Amino acid sequence: MYAITGITGKVGGALGDALLKQGLAVRAVVRDAGKAKAWAARGCEVALAGFEDAAALTAAFKGAEAVFILPPPEFDPAPGYPEARKVIDAVVEALNAAKPARVLCLSTIGADAVQDNLLSQRTLMEQALSALSLPVTFLRPGWFLDNALWDVASARENGVISSFLMPADRPIAMVAASDVGRVAAELIQEHWTGKRFIELEGPHRVSPNDLALAFSKALRRPVKVETVRRETWESLFRSQGMKNPGPRMRMLDGFNEGWIDFANEGANAIKGRVCVDEVIAALVNA
Repeated sequence: MYAITGITGKVGGALGDALLKQGLAVRAVVRDAGKAKAWAARGCEVALAGFEDAAALTAAFKGAEAVFILPPPEFDPAPGYPEARKVIDAVVEALNAAKPARVLCLSTIGADAVQDNLLSQRTLMEQALSALSLPVTFLRPGWFLDNALWDVASARENGVISSFLMPADRPIAMVAASDVGRVAAELIQEHWTGKRFIELEGPHRVSPNDLALAFSKALRRPVKVETVRRETWESLFRSQGMKNPGPRMRMLDGFNEGWIDFANEGANAIKGRVCVDEVIAALVNA
């Protein structure tokens, strides 16, 4: 049986779907039972557990062949990442108590960066789970192509997408959530010892200009990129309600300055199957 956290999201959902289609037993670990009704209808066992509740997580992970850890995102963390640390402490306690045979943790590109930034929350998770005696695989995907969902309205209405990634013609490692879920389904069934770090990006690197071109094709209208000037970021993010925009700004700096990337520019990364045009077309047509 495979215990899957985050199953109501895109990656966890793709993972759960792939396992069910192979006839494998899945336990959907959710905070809200109402969100798991569709999974229960497909035959999943449902376990209720919040990510800060070590006792509930322990019960959810007990008896599992493997556990998939998809930590909840925190885009505006307090200084020192106390939110992530609470989650990490609970997950470590639960895994130590439940002792599943294997653990697959969704991490991120940039988890190995030495500079502090928003993705350092995943660095902390990797460090904590690396100390476990259990076999653990850390899956590090690139920037999610699906983040372009936030650009659909502007592209459709104004023919413009705003980008914090710059310059607009510089490609970076991006990947479709569906590819992440598919690869996760393969990895979680493997048997290994020790700790593994797996990098994953799409079939080709993608620039903001490439995203705009994909929108142009999907919408059948010209779409261009407008980069957001660095000196405006803090006031913009604060106007949107962020209290501590520094980590997010440093993450974007990391991509733009090149210190957030895969080793050897992804030479050893697994390459996904889903291209940018497919993802953008799906977002536009959704």
